[in-house]
Amino acid sequence: MMDLSNKVALVTGGAVRVGRAISLALAGEGMRVVVHYNSSSAAAEALVEEIRRGGGEAASIGADLSRADEVRRLADEAAGIFGGIDVLVNNASVFPPERLEETDETLWDHTMAVNLRAPFFLIRHLAPVLRERRGAVVNLCDLAGIQTWAAYAAHGIAKAGLVHVTKVAARSLAPEVRVNGIAPGAVLPPESMGTDELDALERGTPLRRLGSPDDVVRAVLYLLHADYVTGEILVVDGGRMLRG
Repeated sequence: MMDLSNKVALVTGGAVRVGRAISLALAGEGMRVVVHYNSSSAAAEALVEEIRRGGGEAASIGADLSRADEVRRLADEAAGIFGGIDVLVNNASVFPPERLEETDETLWDHTMAVNLRAPFFLIRHLAPVLRERRGAVVNLCDLAGIQTWAAYAAHGIAKAGLVHVTKVAARSLAPEVRVNGIAPGAVLPPESMGTDELDALERGTPLRRLGSPDDVVRAVLYLLHADYVTGEILVVDGGRMLRG
């Protein structure tokens, strides 16, 4: 079982929402955490201070994942802060609620850059150090990458690509590096969702509740500790996939 204590993790989008929960959980496992953020600098600094007050080690790096040069810089800086990277969690994502007919080239390019290109190239850039340290990667793929969510066309297509990136990277980087993904269902839905929509999501979930960041955190920790698991997508959706 992978011992996480004193290892180094990079969590993209690690300052808010699910990313924040993952960063705190990894720090709780004794990891030194590099928290990536784009616009949430204040939240990132507050999280770093919280981890430090708890006796852990953390640092933050700002980067725009829609820019290829910023992705490369993030990889280089993150690997340098604590002397390497053992765990990469590709959590950062955009979630534009546009259907196919509403998606223009600008939205498409930005969504693909953040949700697909950035995770691929972070894995690519960090592959040498991950191989050297026999590390692990966890990609947050989303249920939309497995099912057909017509209301989130570009997002779902990008996440479907990330599912395949997970499998290709797992095969390419084995045996030194394990690469797995998580496909959450309704976990922290967008704040724009109304009560009726949230109630419908809950009713449509066999376990009759929405997910929480803790549900995703437990899946991340399982995959990091599961030394004989690679190339898998762990669905964490309360049973929504059972409905087809």
